[in-house]
Amino acid sequence: MAASAAVMLLAAGSTIAAAQEPQSQESKNEVAVTTGRTFISDQTVPNTSFFDNTVHFGKGLSLEGDYARRLRRYFWGDLAAEVPVIYNRDEDLNYGMKQIPLQYSSLFITPGARVTLIPDLAVSPWVSFGGGVGHFEASKNLVFGGTNPGPRGKTTGVLQGGVGFDVRLPKVHKIKFRFEARDDWSGVPPLNINTGKTRQHNYYVGGGAVFHF
Repeated sequence: MAASAAVMLLAAGSTIAAAQEPQSQESKNEVAVTTGRTFISDQTVPNTSFFDNTVHFGKGLSLEGDYARRLRRYFWGDLAAEVPVIYNRDEDLNYGMKQIPLQYSSLFITPGARVTLIPDLAVSPWVSFGGGVGHFEASKNLVFGGTNPGPRGKTTGVLQGGVGFDVRLPKVHKIKFRFEARDDWSGVPPLNINTGKTRQHNYYVGGGAVFHF
């Protein structure tokens, strides 16, 4: 009886260990490409009272590329290192005075860690956290016309947090669909005015494909 129990315990331990170790025949790398929109809250300029004294941000069409490599596999999920890169080419701006740029672009590069729960299911949720650098580039022109007299470029530190889920395609193991939302918490872009803020949330919501290799 004792021998049988010992064999059962050894078998169970081997099963758990096998589940925790990455399997060499499985893909450890992935590249994801998604597209979506970046959402930024409007910012009211303090100590002003004229009509429309709020900076309005558009919903810039954005593109994300993400490389990830699995570091560990556990029975409950995977731990991976990733490098998401989000590019917002045209963030339109509006304001009641002829002071701010017509638009700006932004680029965020935020290496970090991602935890995926139960990756072998049809739908696998995940969370991400990281940090890196961002760069804003303002347009040459102001709203309502004229040349932008202020500094156009600005680089800032960024913290990133994200959630999403990957959807496995039937009979296709190397490609998944991804739906995600990420928040790049950065400094503010060069607007030529003081909105009273030193940081802003840049919410990216998008979807696309994940390729495993």
